[in-house]
Amino acid sequence: MTKRIPYSLFLFLLASLMYIPFLGGVHLFDWDEINFAESAREMIVSGDYLSVQIDFKDFWEKPPLFIWMQVLSMKMFGVNEFAARIPNALVGIITLLVLFHVGRKWVTEKFAFIWALIYGISFLPFVYFKSGIIDPWFNLFIFLGIYYFLMFYQRETLSSNWSSWLKSALFIGLAVLTKGPVGLLIFLMVAGIYIMLQRFRFKMNFYHVASWLLLFAVTGGFWFLLLIWNGDSQIIGEFLEYQVRLFQTEDAGHGGFFLYHPLILLVGVFPASAFFIPSMFSKNNDNLNIGYYKVWMNILFWVVLVLFTIVKTKIVHYSSMCYFPLTFFAAITIYKAIEFKTRINKFSVFSLIAIAFVWSLLLFVLPFIELYKNTLIAADLINDPFALGNLMENVQWTWFEPFVAIAFFVTALIVALKFNTYPLKYLIALLSASLIFIVFTTLVVTPRIESYSQRAAIEFFKSKNDASVYIQNLSYKSYAPLFYANKTMEQSSIPKDSLLWGNIDKDACFVFKNIHQESIFSIYPQLEKLYEKNGFVFAIRKCN
Repeated sequence: MTKRIPYSLFLFLLASLMYIPFLGGVHLFDWDEINFAESAREMIVSGDYLSVQIDFKDFWEKPPLFIWMQVLSMKMFGVNEFAARIPNALVGIITLLVLFHVGRKWVTEKFAFIWALIYGISFLPFVYFKSGIIDPWFNLFIFLGIYYFLMFYQRETLSSNWSSWLKSALFIGLAVLTKGPVGLLIFLMVAGIYIMLQRFRFKMNFYHVASWLLLFAVTGGFWFLLLIWNGDSQIIGEFLEYQVRLFQTEDAGHGGFFLYHPLILLVGVFPASAFFIPSMFSKNNDNLNIGYYKVWMNILFWVVLVLFTIVKTKIVHYSSMCYFPLTFFAAITIYKAIEFKTRINKFSVFSLIAIAFVWSLLLFVLPFIELYKNTLIAADLINDPFALGNLMENVQWTWFEPFVAIAFFVTALIVALKFNTYPLKYLIALLSASLIFIVFTTLVVTPRIESYSQRAAIEFFKSKNDASVYIQNLSYKSYAPLFYANKTMEQSSIPKDSLLWGNIDKDACFVFKNIHQESIFSIYPQLEKLYEKNGFVFAIRKCN
């Protein structure tokens, strides 16, 4: 038996244990998770699997491939959180195996194993593989499209490498079908910059270009072709207009400062982020013969980072494509330390300590906020009434949180100071501590954070999911009343103004934030307040 089998089997089992259990342990989060799950639910309810809809109206922001995955999952497991998230758990398993396969071809099996582990256990990738958002599949398709283009470009004989060429087109097409034309844009920018660095020495002819474009168009344009066939071509125009607008304007609630994404990557992709910079800028590869791949990975990293730094809308997962090159360079640093006794530099030591301290401090203080929240409120340190309302939820913390935080920081501190002595031993310690920390956070901390942020509203929506009342959010954006109140097509057909002013055949319930309640009750005196909880106000208009 070769090493390849136990390595692959270990990664498969570890990824399955990390990403699949407890997927339904917390409600879906507004906006993105509930958005996509609701589109899948509405496909099932309406029986229209071609149109992407929200509130049973055309939703042109995303293509349907990921939503189709969720539909299939919901057909198998029911309309619930587990079904919405299981596609990403599966892509998490696939991603680690892909990285192992690629890393083994590029360097060695040991390097490949390190790369897969450091990717899978870093904080943000771990969280994304337990989520219900589009990006993990989108990122994998782009990575594979670039990888197979890279394989094609390496070959001297073009005629013997049609398979890689066509796979590249296929996966970039799937990326576009998953999230839109930005997938093609990233690929073209990365490939174009590389070709420029090669002084425009093309390794392709007309037939290669034509075949790539044809397969890409058929795959990526599959949904658009179906829309045209179905007479819904106007959705294509709206979809493209939205993509352009996303680059030019700041989406509501999703702004951020210029260095938003570099900071997110540095803090969020820990522990890999502590190791990647030395190898990214180093020219010494210790005979690894990976300079070619480093060029590609550098291009991919900077293209994605610069592109989404320019984009006005700032969302955490926009820079998630950077996780591939970031963890690749981190794996190089670690592999060189283990195999060639190369010492990690002071930057990595400082980063390990500093970033671990930030995460440990956050986990450490959370229970104390609950303990001293009345003091904080009395001191008028929080001026936002909605935030104050959130904080009024009585959350029971386990009080293991400070001990886990301290243990994690102490482990990271020891690893940082001792890593150069026994790199393999302390790598295992760091990855083990990171895995315990992130698992504890997702299982214990995340549900409590949700208690503060949205649970009061979602529990209200769930209590009204029998269609006995109409339900509507006011003055804030949310997809939760659609998914958790199980809104029907008939309910969706009634405009909001009709629920507020028109004749209704059953009671209409409304949910809004406490910062808006004074104006809402003055504008709509027919509303009767039911109660207020955790910053949300629940009101009713009774039928005549």
